[in-house]
Amino acid sequence: MSGNVYLSIEEIISLPTLSGTTISENGKNVAFVKKTADWKDNKYRNHVWIYEKDKGHCYPLTTDIDSTYPLWSPDSKAIAYLSPVGDGDNKKNQIFVTSIDGDSGVQITNEKDGVSKFKWEPSGKGFYYVAQSKEPETLKKRKELYGDFHHVGKEYQNYCLYYIEIEKVIQNDQDAHENSVVDQLTNGMDFHVHEFDISNCGKKVVLMVTPSPNMGDTINGDLYILDIKAGELKKLNIDKLLGGSVCFSPDGSKICYTASIREKDYYKTHIQDNTLEIYDINTGELIQPLTDFDSTVIPLRWSAKGILMRWQNKTNYLIGLLCENGTVEMLSETVNCFIIDASITRDGIHLSYTKAITNETFEIYLDDKKITNENSFFKGKLKSNREVISWQCSDGLEIEGVLSTPVDFDANKKYPLLVVIHGGPAWASFPIFSDCFNEKYPIEQFIEKGFIVLEPNYRGSSGYGNVFLNANYRKLGIANYDDVICEVDKLVNKGIADKDRVGGMGWSNGGYISAFCSTFSSRFKAISVGGGITNWSSHYVNTDIPYFIRMYLGNTPWNDQEIYTKTSPMTYIKSACTPTLIQHGEKDARVPITNAYELYQGLIDMEVDTELIIFKEMAYSSDYPGTNVAIMKQNLMWFAHYILGESMKDFRVL
Repeated sequence: MSGNVYLSIEEIISLPTLSGTTISENGKNVAFVKKTADWKDNKYRNHVWIYEKDKGHCYPLTTDIDSTYPLWSPDSKAIAYLSPVGDGDNKKNQIFVTSIDGDSGVQITNEKDGVSKFKWEPSGKGFYYVAQSKEPETLKKRKELYGDFHHVGKEYQNYCLYYIEIEKVIQNDQDAHENSVVDQLTNGMDFHVHEFDISNCGKKVVLMVTPSPNMGDTINGDLYILDIKAGELKKLNIDKLLGGSVCFSPDGSKICYTASIREKDYYKTHIQDNTLEIYDINTGELIQPLTDFDSTVIPLRWSAKGILMRWQNKTNYLIGLLCENGTVEMLSETVNCFIIDASITRDGIHLSYTKAITNETFEIYLDDKKITNENSFFKGKLKSNREVISWQCSDGLEIEGVLSTPVDFDANKKYPLLVVIHGGPAWASFPIFSDCFNEKYPIEQFIEKGFIVLEPNYRGSSGYGNVFLNANYRKLGIANYDDVICEVDKLVNKGIADKDRVGGMGWSNGGYISAFCSTFSSRFKAISVGGGITNWSSHYVNTDIPYFIRMYLGNTPWNDQEIYTKTSPMTYIKSACTPTLIQHGEKDARVPITNAYELYQGLIDMEVDTELIIFKEMAYSSDYPGTNVAIMKQNLMWFAHYILGESMKDFRVL
């Protein structure tokens, strides 16, 4: 390979992504998922990989079929995973089990709509899993008589909890959805199962549920304890917003989960802030042991040594153990550390995790020893340098961001500047290399073209505490614009950014802020709006999460039209003058395509250069590497043309 080029767009998308690490109970083996691009079939492939400590190397468990969600058996001798089964595009994930001795996988389930998640029964005899409930006979009959229609907000098929015993499947040699081998534990219950855990004794299951699978019901979650032998459900008296995962203490007397700091009703019109909560099943006592911990904490497993938990601290994702005495034992570095997932043995002795450090991509670690070598992908290539910087915005709030610069960066030179704005808003940009966090904008190719790239963690970004999270409340758009433009000005004043060659882009909420920059300001030479909100009032009635808008704007458009108008990019369309590329997924339910059409028509009417590109069958992101190549190349060409003056003659070939 040549040593004077950066990664091409195709190479960026080909960068393997590691996730889903899980450690065997004996602490000797690790399983994880590697996602790669299959250019021949234009698909992404996921395969479970195994690391055996005794052999000292990694190998794929599956090669001819896709596989995800690996889980070791309690005795560490077998591994289960999900793999799609079916014809054509109608494949659904089913549970498979295989031994690490090389036996072929045995299919355990045959659920019509697939399995969403599962866990081993503590003795290893079977699986608890979540799958969609069976279609009611009354609904089947109605379809036959009157055709297919749907009562919005009234009819839905919940996800239920099931149990299946491995030996029965093998002995019966029949379809795994037959009543004789599957126990329907919550079928018929009036709730939708999101998360669950099983006590170590195998006698109880804790369920995190909502009234329906509708996104709007997320704020109405509850916790139940299921006594397996008696078949009895007990609802816990917890009036909080719930999220993340839920897990039992080793003795089964307590559960921990992520919960809001205040009661549910508060968050009907306010942004949610979370903490870790522990509930004593026997006494009903509630404890929030980390109230001074200014970050959302996700419990991963309650081991004999404490609760393994993960949290964000600015541009770091860390892990630690919450010990019985209330102290937190750090299991990772506190800086230059991004841990995407982690797994601990029941005894709390052995640990595996997936981690990236600054300017690198993810690797898998076992007991702090690196067992993969994915960063060899960059051998012979130049890499941009990514560093965390900070600045103050107009109201004095301190903002951080990631600045990417070329290998031969010269602080005495003025560079064209591109601003890449993350979505969320409760997310952040990080100084690491990962296609899974930025599959739309080719930062390495921007750098090779001569740009420097700023990724601001504007107010409302996660990882900076609840005050920072709530600084976005009723200030969407205008305050976010100020957060961005203050650092643009700082870089211009330092002499490293050219004020006449600045562009901006982002997807989802980043697309919204980009749309705001397009219509509200004349500071940008070019803009790209990806899957962005453009009019909060019309978006409110079309999105699948109207409750989210009420949380951030504090009301409905019917009761406070002023805030919806002030924060909408379309309000400022008459002042729009910036060439704007609009990209949108046709099937995006979160940010429906009406947003794109509204901005496009407004820019056309204002005679502003614009292109609208609709990606067929795509929602927020694409399952096809080729589509992501097109998205990246369109953005590269758009900014190269309007900022660097390069030709766009092949733009519509993409």
